[in-house]
Amino acid sequence: MRSRDGNRSITRAICSLILLNSLALDAKEFLISYRYMVKDATLYNETLSISPAMKKCSGNSHKSLVISSFGDDNIKLTIEKNSEAFLNFIHKLGLHVQHNEVTQNAQNKSTTILTLKTTCFKVDFNENSAKIAPLK
Repeated sequence: MRSRDGNRSITRAICSLILLNSLALDAKEFLISYRYMVKDATLYNETLSISPAMKKCSGNSHKSLVISSFGDDNIKLTIEKNSEAFLNFIHKLGLHVQHNEVTQNAQNKSTTILTLKTTCFKVDFNENSAKIAPLK
């Protein structure tokens, strides 16, 4: 409906802003942690843990990743099918690196552990994609 002064564009702008905010509120939050361990240049252990957040996470969205989701809301399956892209994404976020190297009797032993501490991610599923963004 048109107002008396003819400002329909303001009404449209307000409605679109409300619509965009409602889409952001529909996003789900998950806690994700990652650990990658290499012993003597051989992959020893790799663990990716995903669980739904029990309470609302605080913080603002950071850089996001858009990956294909195959029409479902299953975050574990979505990340599994796009594992290389997701792992590259979390490596860019910054991982804690712990390295230990020991040489004894001409034998070199090394252990490297990469860790992403438990981080809250906001995930917004669409029909064919998922937008994943860490909260900081």
